[in-house]
Amino acid sequence: VAQARRMRRDPKASGLVTEFAGNWLDFRRFKEHNSVDRERFANFTDDLRQAMFEEPVRFLLDLIQRNGSLLELLYGQHTFVNPLLAAHYGIPVPPIGPHQWLRVDDARSYGRGGLLPMSVFLTKNSPGLRTSPVKRGYWVVRRLLGQHISPPPPDVPELPADEAELGDVTLREALAKHREIESCAGCHKHFDSFGLVFEGYGPIGERRTKDLGGKAIEDHTVFDDGSSGYGLEGLRNYLRERRRDQFEDTLCRKLLAYSLGRTLLLSDEPTIIRMKEVMRARDYRFSSLVETIVTSPQFLNKRKPEVVVQNDK
Repeated sequence: VAQARRMRRDPKASGLVTEFAGNWLDFRRFKEHNSVDRERFANFTDDLRQAMFEEPVRFLLDLIQRNGSLLELLYGQHTFVNPLLAAHYGIPVPPIGPHQWLRVDDARSYGRGGLLPMSVFLTKNSPGLRTSPVKRGYWVVRRLLGQHISPPPPDVPELPADEAELGDVTLREALAKHREIESCAGCHKHFDSFGLVFEGYGPIGERRTKDLGGKAIEDHTVFDDGSSGYGLEGLRNYLRERRRDQFEDTLCRKLLAYSLGRTLLLSDEPTIIRMKEVMRARDYRFSSLVETIVTSPQFLNKRKPEVVVQNDK
């Protein structure tokens, strides 16, 4: 436990962020992301892409080192920006160097705060010339809530590639027609509603009130349980009131699997239960998970490799 606390405060904890969180939240390779149409979005430079990548790294490293609440991942009101990312977000900051970063405590005033509205995730889950409620919603239910959804059938019709060429319909309306296809509806009902709340954010995570076709944005949604909400706050409220247990369970499972370096087994369930109990008792502090893991039987006792016996007869 003492070593875990020492390591948590060490700058090298950034490795935990990039390797664990980068893979769990699927932004590890964002620095190679080239799906954005740079003629349409000329401000999406390599430097802005790098800043988008660094935002969750700095956010999570800060949380780990000060032993913050894991609920900040979903409900945090702050974020970290450098001048380039601040300009992209419309956040005024005092004059600082191009490579300096500041914590912004009132980020919700600018539509930011916590992981959900970070541009790295919104951009990664957009095809380039439009948003994608499908990809953004799928990211929420798979990465944050641990929900397994089968891959789409091979004959699914594609949605228009360019939001500006949708004609008289909005992307929301085109997606509704898409869900009328029986083979599509079964899966889309699980995640489309989660993605529609992000329609106030464009293809590179920029705030907007109109889509690329000039039509007004509508970010109202009806979730899979029949409840409804508007925009990011609607999603936060839904997750807090109805799906927080799933988020906690997913986080515990992902961190334990990463720590053990293997797929979880049925015999790991008591440790998962213990992690959630300790986490809740200790106000969701990051250290509660780490210290439960490093004192667990699984962590302290390496499993023997299976021996394969060859029968030569």
